[in-house]
Amino acid sequence: MSAFFATCPKGLEYLLKDELTALGAGEVREALAGVSFTGTMDTAYRACLWSRMASRVLLPLAEFDAADPEALYAGVQGIDWAEHLAAHGTLAVDANTAQSKLTHSQFIALKTKDGIVDQFRAASGARPDVDPEEPDLRVNVRLRRDRATVSIDLSGSPLHRRGWREQQGEAPLKENLAAAMLVRAQWPRIYAEGGALVDPMCGSGTLLIEGALMAADVAPGLRRDYYGFLGWLKHDYALWRSIYDEAKARADEGLRALRPVFFGSDSDPHMVQTAKRNAQSAGVAGFVHLDRRDAVHVEPPPGTPLGLVITNPPYGERLGDRAELPLLYRDLGQALKDRFAGWRAAVLAGDEELGRALRLSPDKRYALYNGALETPLLTFSLRARDEAPREAKPLSAGAQMLKNRLEKNVRHLRKRLAREGITCWRAYDQDLPEYAAAIDVYEDWLHVQEYKAPQDVPADVARIRVREIVRVAGEVFGVPRERIAVKTRERGKGGSKYGQFDQRGEFVEVHEGGLSFLINPTDYLDTGLFLDHRLVRARIRELAAGKHFLNLFAYTGTASVYAAAGGARDTTTVDLSGTYLDWASRNLALNGFTGNRHRLVQEDAFTFLRNRSMQYGLIYVDPPTFSNSKKADDFDVQRDHAELLLLCAERLLPDGVIVFSNNFRRFQLDRAALEPHLSIEDWSAPSIPFDFTRRHDIHGCWLLRKPFVNPWKT
Repeated sequence: MSAFFATCPKGLEYLLKDELTALGAGEVREALAGVSFTGTMDTAYRACLWSRMASRVLLPLAEFDAADPEALYAGVQGIDWAEHLAAHGTLAVDANTAQSKLTHSQFIALKTKDGIVDQFRAASGARPDVDPEEPDLRVNVRLRRDRATVSIDLSGSPLHRRGWREQQGEAPLKENLAAAMLVRAQWPRIYAEGGALVDPMCGSGTLLIEGALMAADVAPGLRRDYYGFLGWLKHDYALWRSIYDEAKARADEGLRALRPVFFGSDSDPHMVQTAKRNAQSAGVAGFVHLDRRDAVHVEPPPGTPLGLVITNPPYGERLGDRAELPLLYRDLGQALKDRFAGWRAAVLAGDEELGRALRLSPDKRYALYNGALETPLLTFSLRARDEAPREAKPLSAGAQMLKNRLEKNVRHLRKRLAREGITCWRAYDQDLPEYAAAIDVYEDWLHVQEYKAPQDVPADVARIRVREIVRVAGEVFGVPRERIAVKTRERGKGGSKYGQFDQRGEFVEVHEGGLSFLINPTDYLDTGLFLDHRLVRARIRELAAGKHFLNLFAYTGTASVYAAAGGARDTTTVDLSGTYLDWASRNLALNGFTGNRHRLVQEDAFTFLRNRSMQYGLIYVDPPTFSNSKKADDFDVQRDHAELLLLCAERLLPDGVIVFSNNFRRFQLDRAALEPHLSIEDWSAPSIPFDFTRRHDIHGCWLLRKPFVNPWKT
């Protein structure tokens, strides 16, 4: 088994992870703009041939410190390059750098090339030549925080180059981004159900061709004639040939069964001809119908009651007059609404403003990147419009009271939220006893937690009240029902706090304190970002500078992100759940915190503390109230917190701080057990955010330090 790293455009990491897992990869983890995985050469070859999302597949050879040119050169010389390249072969080096003393990528590439060439020259007098286009061996050097990773680029050239594109438009859509759009828009399911694919602004035909190849089970790399591993000395030709032949047989079978349900149009006749030539080159011309037409005149093909309309309109960055684009988007939205009832649609909008110009309510938003441009992908379920829209029933007296209270809360908090840049906050918390719920705002999502109704409240009355809460919240915040997650908060079996609700596996990016986090509004009782701990996280950032940071019971690792952002020397994130550690890894990567300085450990907190000798300057402990995991002993925060904190004290540097919090409202800190060893500052009241003042006891928080010992005292 070997370790590999697949790069991809930012925003495609989770799709690439799923893809590599399906291809048989192991230990698959997202990072920023890429995914690490393990496997055999069979896995790597399949990733190169079958990945629709990846840009490159890298085989790391060595990792070492490279704070200066001499260290970089020495590290490169430490690799036996004769194992990978013949002395008469050809070579190319790509390099990139960030947050390192070596800031010039071309210099890094040149120094690496010198290290390789000099090794060959010293051994035999011969040296490889440089071929920047199609070398026998392409080497990738990545510098992050003065740490170099040297890899072989098995892909050789970017994998989005499928080998079929003959011509492209002025602002082409990369093929892996097109594939991501199609997957996010549920094209494989729609095709399986008999649907068609329509692109009313098809340009050079990328979306239609990718959609056809996807539907026909054609490997995206089947038409490429160059891969980086073909000239590599360790290339297994027989293995690659068997994988390629298998893919060729699958493609032949898939194309025989492919239905001609791909329809594209463009107002530019030159682009229509370009799309036709590209479809011919890709081998799908017989399945794709193309014509010249303005987008606003798009209509469903005859006899196709369902399908997907997907398109990448101009953004105004490189094409078109920006002032005219909102009108184009509005007309496109109207055409979709008028003619495509029952279909799905997906639009890669240039920005949120252009997305709103469609005047359609998206069911999902995904952050994708077209080159350097962040572009939201909006997906829609297009429903039939009623000839005479039904008038909403009047609110009940109780629901009207709820609406008045919620609007009052919003007016009261709006200015402070805007002033402090807070976009995730609590808007309502059981203000009215009859409507026992908490309403949290996560940017353009609402999270409604219904507190379980008392036994004397009839079940039908409780259901009506929940429906009224959802309706009122949606009206006040202008959020459609599909972006309102509703949960009932009650103690699960065995006291479990984080039971799973749904199985969507869809994450939404939100922002807090200038950082980015992934929440899952639907699948779990909690979203992944505890809003009541906003000030606790901010305090951790203040305390973290220059410290070794330990995060126990880390959940989704938000505190680790804050510590890293505050300048922590390194972070260690510990949780017993692989699911939450994977989530924490995503949060760290989303903010650019990857590599050996940010460790994730799947282990029980007590076991970790007893078996490690590392000392930390800052330790964050936020345990559950109770846990009965099969992987560890039962935990009760009231019973076990003193033992836990004393173990933390053994791992605490003399000037270090333990930040301890928990949400057990009847909790009493065992001062008698702790004060002989730790000084205690009760920081509970200052740690409660202003939007949680109705729940002043929602959590407790304490800062614990080792008492100062005067070395001169006798």
